[in-house]
Amino acid sequence: MESSVRELFERYGKLFRMALEDEVDMDEVASSYAAAFVAASPAGVSVGRNDEQLKRVMQQGFERNRRLGTKDMRLRHVRIAPIDEHHCLAHVAWTAVYDRGGEPDVSIDFEVHYLVQQLEDGPKIFGWISGDEQAVLKQHGIT
Repeated sequence: MESSVRELFERYGKLFRMALEDEVDMDEVASSYAAAFVAASPAGVSVGRNDEQLKRVMQQGFERNRRLGTKDMRLRHVRIAPIDEHHCLAHVAWTAVYDRGGEPDVSIDFEVHYLVQQLEDGPKIFGWISGDEQAVLKQHGIT
């Protein structure tokens, strides 16, 4: 399971970088997710389905990242905590790089904790827990 989950996030990072160039197939991005999922952050908890609305929301998120000057998303590390033979918690460390125009780029390290299920069709994200993205961006002068 560990290698396939690591490959899932390597692929996801590649798709994210493609989205920053506005060159990504949203069906391919959505294929990383299970049919339903839960998301938690300081803003609250939400549930959703892997449908056209998910693709629209994700596309809007990528557009927002481009407006903020996000120019790269790098996968630093994946640490897997197995739950059972089909599930794990993946602690995924990312670095986001922001173009600040005439000022030096800003790199922000952060971690997202993903719930992953691996069945016959490979690993799929069915949940994630993240920190306060808005506060971190504000702290670094990116908003």
